[in-house]
Amino acid sequence: MAEAHQAVAFQFTVTPEGVDFRLSREALKHVYLSGINSWKKRLIRIKNGILRGVYPGSPTSWLVVVMATVGSSFCNVDVSLGLVGCIQRCLPQGCGPYQTPQTRALLSMAIFSTGVWVTGIFFFRQTLKLLLSYHGWMFEMHGKTSNLTRIWAMCVRLLSSRHPMLYSFQTSLPKLPVPRVSATIQRYLESVRPLLDDEEYYRMEMLAKEFQNKTAPRLQKYLVLKSWWASNYVSDWWEEYIYLRGRSPLMVNSNYYVMDLVLIKNTDVQAARLGNIIHAMIMYRRKLDREEIKPVMALGIVPMCSYQMERMFNTTRVPGKETDVLQHLSDSRHVAVYHKGRFFKLWLYEGSRLLKPQDLEMQFQRILDDPSPPQPGEEKLAALTAGGRVEWAQARQAFFSSGKNKAALEAIERAAFFVALDEESYRYDPEDEASLSLYGKALLHGNCYNRWFDKSFTLISFKNGQLGLNAEHAWADAPIIGHLWEFVLGTDSFHLGYTETGHCLGKPNPALPPPTRLQWDIPKQAVIESSYQVAKALADDVELYCFQFLPFGKGLIKKCRTSPDAFVQIALQLAHFRDRGKFCLTYEASMTRMFREGRTETVRSCTSESTAFVQAMVEKSHAKADLRDLFQKAAKKHQNMYRLAMTGAGIDRHLFCLYLVSKYLGVSSPFLAEVLSEPWRLSTSQIPQSQIRMFDPEQHPNHLGAGGGFGPVADDGYGVSYMIAGENTIFFHISSKFSSSETNAQRFGNHIRQALLDLADLFQVPKTDS
Repeated sequence: MAEAHQAVAFQFTVTPEGVDFRLSREALKHVYLSGINSWKKRLIRIKNGILRGVYPGSPTSWLVVVMATVGSSFCNVDVSLGLVGCIQRCLPQGCGPYQTPQTRALLSMAIFSTGVWVTGIFFFRQTLKLLLSYHGWMFEMHGKTSNLTRIWAMCVRLLSSRHPMLYSFQTSLPKLPVPRVSATIQRYLESVRPLLDDEEYYRMEMLAKEFQNKTAPRLQKYLVLKSWWASNYVSDWWEEYIYLRGRSPLMVNSNYYVMDLVLIKNTDVQAARLGNIIHAMIMYRRKLDREEIKPVMALGIVPMCSYQMERMFNTTRVPGKETDVLQHLSDSRHVAVYHKGRFFKLWLYEGSRLLKPQDLEMQFQRILDDPSPPQPGEEKLAALTAGGRVEWAQARQAFFSSGKNKAALEAIERAAFFVALDEESYRYDPEDEASLSLYGKALLHGNCYNRWFDKSFTLISFKNGQLGLNAEHAWADAPIIGHLWEFVLGTDSFHLGYTETGHCLGKPNPALPPPTRLQWDIPKQAVIESSYQVAKALADDVELYCFQFLPFGKGLIKKCRTSPDAFVQIALQLAHFRDRGKFCLTYEASMTRMFREGRTETVRSCTSESTAFVQAMVEKSHAKADLRDLFQKAAKKHQNMYRLAMTGAGIDRHLFCLYLVSKYLGVSSPFLAEVLSEPWRLSTSQIPQSQIRMFDPEQHPNHLGAGGGFGPVADDGYGVSYMIAGENTIFFHISSKFSSSETNAQRFGNHIRQALLDLADLFQVPKTDS
């Protein structure tokens, strides 16, 4: 094959006259340019490391301090109070650079100035960390900011006003605090009170008190010790024990999906859409490597932790028999592509130059036009990543540890990300409600063998140009992949564009070598078929119901004088009670990224206040004024719990870590064992609509993504993801299992619709027909 020859830099043969070398100038040129590109990246990382290391200082500020010290010396003013003279006397005597008094004086002043500069940086960083540890602003009512908070905001702006790079604030972020055991126990008992009768609650209260008085103090000491030593006392254990040690399939159980823009269509040409999107993704990766992406800031002033973004690209989850491992590379110059049962390796660069969108379109079109059939065992190979982790680990060791299989697998695992080219077409049609659910199902699991579920994310392309993502969960949470997706979709729509016929702008380079087929030798295919059957049974059992709620959105909810999230969460409690006739333990994901290496915390949305409101609504005997009062109490309670979770005073991560310490120490705790075994029958998550402002939503109201979703956490429960998409609409993604006779995703969706309308009616919010 032509591309195989071009990949060889030199060949040689042994002849009677000696060794005959044949060099490929083109290949050597690529090797040379690749090396230059690698060194450029190293130098950029070194430069960024220096700039990040001295933030909020800068080389310019160092020069200013040196010049001020030298200038004061010429004016016969000793700002060092004698320290410069002491440094000068300590410099070694003799010839060389220190021989003249002037040189020794300048060097002494430079050393003194550097010390002052470093001390100033340390002081400013510690001051900023102290300021960022203040969270009182979160608990103040909207529009009623205290003077203390105003002064705090001015100080934070002052210390972070210089243009920060992506990771500039990392060392200034406070560590996640370890809550007091008594506070965690109290909040836990409050959260389960509406779910237990008096006898059950009394038993749980006794278990909790026994744990608090006898076992907890010892466990807490170890946890506090870890919090002093580690950057975050939760995150490493959370990643390992919640994600990497899970032995069940990633598909449906862990991975989640993200949808494309659903109300507009940029192009119907599949290869062209991929050309623009992948070019935009690598542009984003370049900005990520150079730390040119601005940190996400709450209120525009409070920085969020960015560490999860480090493993967005060039990352794969490698299966193990007991635990998986996240493998991250510093760079990758290709993507792995799947189409019609075949795997390809597609280079993203020509030498050191990133391929342009039109070149990428041409390369993907070559794959789409390739008529070659799959090799034996190749078509369903990716089903191994969709089945059990132990079976995949065993198969990987047995069949992919040497030869061409190892080389082909490495090409996939070392890729920047994975691309799946589907032959089916999916798109949301507002006139056909089922279209959004079918689109979501295709993204969640596909046909169980056309996604590589181990990669940090798989870019999914349908035949009509519609796209989506399937993301692995261990390396980061949904807002991180959402940040990338928002940038990519905005760049595609407003910066790259298409021709009138839907192709990428510009003319491609036809001299580019075509993508390379990966070669496999798979003698035993039974293990692949076994994993496929496991995955297929799981996928067939998932019921997914996605819909767009049109009567109102964030705009009218605010007229109820409550947060949109609290409004939706209370509606979910009402809908669930109508659906199941009872309350259940409810999980809502909240972020803890105001702390270093923070990930998530749980908000237990089913509270005594929300259940009181729901019961009053169901009884239909209360006056509207009383119902509104109960609703406001429930909303206030929910908002307070959400703020507590965000500020490190949650319940579940603390109990989770105490449980792990007890296991390490071999200490038995009936209380912790029961807490950690409680099922989350309603698992919910809100998807942020906008993290970076790529365009004005008022001028482009139809540029809306529909968010994304995930599978149900409990076999007899629901998974609910929602995105409050602007002022006038909300998207919902509801999952359940057909095998459960108690759940029905569409039925629950209809209850959610009605609950939202009932809440709006309670406040007499004008609405249109749904």
